[in-house]
Amino acid sequence: MDLQHRQLVQLLPILPLLAELGRTQHITETAELLGVPQSTVSRALARASAVVGTELLIREGRGVRLTPAAKALLPYVESALADFRTGLDLVRHESEVIRGRIGVTFQHTFGEATLPLLISAFRSRHPQTEFDLSQGSRDSCLAELASGQADFALTAPVAAASRTIGSAALYREPLRLVVPHRHRLAGRQRAGLADIRKEPFVALGPGYGLRSLTDAMFREAGFRPRIAFESQDTHTVRGLVSAGLGVSILPPGGGAGPGSDATARAGGLGWVEIPLDSELAFREIGMAWRERRSARDAEPDPVRLFRELVLADGPSLLAGLVQAR
Repeated sequence: MDLQHRQLVQLLPILPLLAELGRTQHITETAELLGVPQSTVSRALARASAVVGTELLIREGRGVRLTPAAKALLPYVESALADFRTGLDLVRHESEVIRGRIGVTFQHTFGEATLPLLISAFRSRHPQTEFDLSQGSRDSCLAELASGQADFALTAPVAAASRTIGSAALYREPLRLVVPHRHRLAGRQRAGLADIRKEPFVALGPGYGLRSLTDAMFREAGFRPRIAFESQDTHTVRGLVSAGLGVSILPPGGGAGPGSDATARAGGLGWVEIPLDSELAFREIGMAWRERRSARDAEPDPVRLFRELVLADGPSLLAGLVQAR
């Protein structure tokens, strides 16, 4: 083994550490992110400098500064790691046996189409992977995500990205006024919030994504609705509206429900959806996940692959769903 090859072998295990240190410029933070003792980082730096033949870092108080030699070397380190990750991904993607469990928490309205479409696409590639599903209000979904009970949360509005949470929007859908089929507004092509100012309103309960959106719409309109009922799912809301017990604002339901031609067999139930004149009459649906920042909390392969599929293919997979609504 020649000298240059022996030096390369000595440097290879240190490359991820050098890349992370180049990003953080801090030995303690690098050690925490990689899940290793600070002394291990310090020794690795000394070893790397000895192998390269020149100092790579200059200490400045509690931080460090890259030397010109390190700055020249770092792009090649990052490129080598990127190439290796690409090769590793290729091997993993070519393997059909990806086992593990993925936890997804979601709001009730995404259980009929949105989430099944994403899971179906993933299972077609990795059939051995299993999913643990839970559903609830937006607040409860995000709480499960933050606590680590779930790997992903499918919500609307999309969770705000932060240091601990990553998120991405997948699609947007309109919100519509839902009225009983015999309502005075049922024949209208469009309606405004002022048209229902004095109407009893059927709402989702506090903590639900739709409740926060409708609250914002009414605030912009300058009044509070007269809430007649609060429910925990949109099916019940539609049922209450169908029975003439109020009006509501909901995402499209895929149809107008049992209308006047079905009143005899449906007991007079029926609803009509009407487009709303409001710039806030939409909701944006997206996926959120925990940002894992240490080697001890590394992202399992199935979780990573599902996130990559949702981000890369989710919008196109769901495009037909958006058009149908």
